[in-house]
Parts: sequence; C-alpha cells; structure tokens
Amino acid sequence: MSAPAGIPLVDLKAQFATIANELREATVKALERTDYILGGEVAEFEKEFAAWTGTKHCVACASGTDALMLAFRSLGIGAGDEVVMQANTFVATPLGAILGGARPAFVDCDPKTLQVDIAAMEKAITQKTRALVPVHLYGQAVGKNLGAAGDGGALTTNSDEIAQKLKLLRNYGSVVKYVHDTFGTNSRLDTIQAAVLRVKLRHLTKWVDARQAAAARFHELLAGIKGVTLPAPCGKEEHCWHLYVVRVEERDRVLKQLQDAGVGAGIHYPIPCHLQGAMKDLGYRKGDFPNAEATAGKILSLPIYPEITGDQQKRVAEELAKAVKK
Repeated sequence: MSAPAGIPLVDLKAQFATIANELREATVKALERTDYILGGEVAEFEKEFAAWTGTKHCVACASGTDALMLAFRSLGIGAGDEVVMQANTFVATPLGAILGGARPAFVDCDPKTLQVDIAAMEKAITQKTRALVPVHLYGQAVGKNLGAAGDGGALTTNSDEIAQKLKLLRNYGSVVKYVHDTFGTNSRLDTIQAAVLRVKLRHLTKWVDARQAAAARFHELLAGIKGVTLPAPCGKEEHCWHLYVVRVEERDRVLKQLQDAGVGAGIHYPIPCHLQGAMKDLGYRKGDFPNAEATAGKILSLPIYPEITGDQQKRVAEELAKAVKK
C-alpha cells in the first residue's frame, strides 16, 4: 500500500490548474503586443487593482521590497530619519527603509495577536520618526494573497502628487523617455507579470473566501488539541489567512515530525529582524523584544490555500495532534 500524498504548505500547482487557460491566453496576448516594459497590461492592472482596493491610484513596481523603498522616498524619508516597525516581520520591511536611507526602529509585538504592539509603537516615536509601518502579519488585516509568477510589487495612494513621484522614482526618474527629472531607480513591473496578476485579480475575492472557510475548518479541527495555541480572534477586522499560524512547544521537533509525515508546515519567521546579522549595526540585542523572541521559537505555519480540501486539513490536524502529544 502506497503512502498518502504529501500536503504542501502552499499548492501553486493546484491554483494554476484552475486558471491555466486564462493565464495562457493572457500571457500570449501580452507577448504578441511586445510592450514588455510598462506596457498596456501594467496600466490596466494598476487601474483594476486601485479599484479593487478602493484607492485612487496604484503604481506597480518590481517587488514588495522596492514598494516599501519607493514609498519612503516618495515621502522624502531618508538619511537621519527613523521608521518605526515591529521586530517580528520579514526582513524586507526594514530593508525597504534602509534602502531608502532611513533607519528602522523596532518595537515588540502583542503576545496574543502577534501584530505590532500599538502602545510600544507610540512610545518609540521621537523627533526623528517620519513614518509608522504596522505590518499586517499573516493576512490580518489586509491581504497578501495576490501573487505574480515571480517578483512584483504595488503601491496604492489617494494622492495625485505621491502617485506622480512614485512613477518617476520607479522609472529612472523619468516619465518622458530620456528626460530624467529626478534621481530614480529601475523598478518596473514586467508586462507579463501584470498580465498574470490581472487574471488572478479576477479570482482574488473568491480565493479569500475559500481561505477564510479553510481557516474556520482548522479552528474546529484543532480546537480540542492540547498544546496547540490557535490564532487569536480578529475582532472587527477581517483576516484573509495568507498564513495559518499556530504556536506549539518544541516547535522544531514538531515541525520535523510533520514534514516526515508528509505535511508541509513552515515557519514565518524564525529570527526576529533585530537579531539578524544584517541589522547588527542598529545596536539591538537579544532580550530587547521578549514577545517577538519568545514567539519566534513557537510559531508554526500550517498548509492553507484556496484549494485545500477538508480531508487534507483533517490529516494535518491528526498529524499535528500526534506530534504535540509526544
């Protein structure tokens, strides 16, 4: 008897199967038009994503890291300025500030929700503070479920002035070819990626609904398992469940046991930013942010995606129960 198939942490093949024909048609059309840089698909995606988010402007760029960097630069944030953010986030968050010339100022997270501790963020404000960056971690309160076929980023704003600055900054400081009004960079979303994103955007709402349903099933399946701390309730906010993160003791052992059983669990993120070697010059030390440090050793991301089945989730729950029982 063969072993059951593994359950991936993220199943992009399952997503592709549901929209394969749409993607093929869209990408071929984009290739036929041959406007590969800032082409028509990019402009259309920007219009559609701005409408979806309820904002006036969307400016697409090459990556999420660049989006942060460009946001800071568009606001004039740079050398000598500080940007306050939580320590338990992906390294791209502080890198966006550093690439713009600013200094990340870390604060701790709330031990229940794992979101930024708002009171700590307020206390961290100084005369050097130019921006606050609350990371909507794991999909709460706004989503991260629209993925390109590679890197891509986008910024939204209701300001005409900021949108114009962003368009300059992402394209060598130029709107008119070979006329460079300011110092910019090369951070343009590829037209092919825009074509892919336009297809996916049409499905995003139903994918979020499916993730919310999957999260509700996990709540029920995992509620009675001793030793598993479920994600904190969201209150009035909506959660799009980009990730479903629980907390367990002996996390590394539990993770290995799950992976050995064919369950593709993961960790987001194992090392708080202030303890990363790349951030050592900022002067932070172990113990500065105890909540972020304590949870980093317990958090465990379980498989979740729109196409995950109830049977797959039941198996994840069963394997997790076995692992924590040991």
